[in-house]
Parts: sequence; C-alpha cells; structure tokens
Amino acid sequence: QVSFVESGGGLVQSGGSLRLSCAASESIASIYFMGWYRQAPGKQRELVGAATSDGTTTVVDSLKGRFTISRDNAKNTMYLQMNSLKPEDTAVYYCNTDLKTRGGYWGQGTQVTVSS
Repeated sequence: QVSFVESGGGLVQSGGSLRLSCAASESIASIYFMGWYRQAPGKQRELVGAATSDGTTTVVDSLKGRFTISRDNAKNTMYLQMNSLKPEDTAVYYCNTDLKTRGGYWGQGTQVTVSS
C-alpha cells in the first residue's frame, strides 16, 4: 500500500549540497528497511544507503563522509543529505523498501544533476 514521493533534486555545481526528501503515503514506523537508490544514465540502479526502524543508518563505503541518511518516523519521511557533490553523483535518486525493490515497484524519483 505504501508509496513514496521523492523531492529536493535539482541542478547544483560541483562541491555543492542538496537534501532529498522521501515522503511516504502512510506510516513508516513498522517498515524495517528503507533505502536510497540512484541510477545514472546507462548504469544499473544502485544502493546508496539505508535507514532501519531501529535507528541505524548506513551509507555505502564509497559515499561515506559525503552522504548522510536520516529517518523521521513521526513525519513519515526519510532524508538524504548530500554534500561535496561531484559530477559522477548525477543520477535519478529513489527511495524504497527492500520488499518493493525486489518486486520491481519504484516511484518517479528525483533528478540530481551536478555540473563541473
């Protein structure tokens, strides 16, 4: 039943920052795994990181130090703070549960474009 709307993307210069939001249509308190994913042109969609309902947040090693995930269950929203952006970060960014990911269900995502 739950669906997600990603927002906050845009055009930013290299070295800049963006904060993405993932707003859920209903409560996310009981959803164990919520992840951020991205897909660059011509590439496979890849996991950026995740927030679990126990409060743990993780980001893949290659993005640690630049990207931070947070989750606010009271607001039914997950966030992705992106700092020191690079052109290779250009992609469509998505949020999703692991179950919906395995089922192939995705929202529209939000476009992030980093200029050099």
